[in-house]
Amino acid sequence: MAVTLDEIHVADPPHAWRDAGFTVDDDGTCRVGSVRIRLVGRARGTGIVGWSLRDLPGDAAATDVDGVPTASSVTPPSTPATHANGVTHLDHVVLLSPDVARTRAALEAIGLDVRRERDGLLAGAPVRQLFLRLGEVILEVVGSPDETGDEPSTLWGLTHTVVDIEAAAALLGGRTSPVKDAVQPGRRITTLRHRDLGISVRTALITPHVRAG
Repeated sequence: MAVTLDEIHVADPPHAWRDAGFTVDDDGTCRVGSVRIRLVGRARGTGIVGWSLRDLPGDAAATDVDGVPTASSVTPPSTPATHANGVTHLDHVVLLSPDVARTRAALEAIGLDVRRERDGLLAGAPVRQLFLRLGEVILEVVGSPDETGDEPSTLWGLTHTVVDIEAAAALLGGRTSPVKDAVQPGRRITTLRHRDLGISVRTALITPHVRAG
């Protein structure tokens, strides 16, 4: 069985996500496609503080994947909620790595495969990106191609697929960046001004994948 993403744990209050047009259940769970985003409040800190994965290999039921707090799950995928902002599912999760080779080895040890690898620039600095699959969600690992560090990896940001990106930006008013072309051909993207919304996770909205041909 392929490893899939069950939950992401975010140290935000539920009202902040509701203000951003997300539907949040009474228990603090935001169901985005098949993934549950569990909003655990500021008592846990800020940002993404952990995740749970399904179908981990029997010898990989660890509590940590390259520094990321990890739980093993047998919970079935969630039933998607309908969100006022038009979000349909989680497109990708960004993981920042201080040592890309080390992170790659840790992810491969739990049964994930690197589907694609590329070198590029981020804010003028060289980066290496690895792309892996966690069910319907892409895991994007980002780090330096040359430098390494001993720090743990961190789950850094979320990008959600949205039906109508112009309508989502209008709903959020001035709390998004201008909609622009994404790196992926044919797609458009906007970034939430997450701090203005009381959200501690870097968050983007993107149009659906464009099928070739």
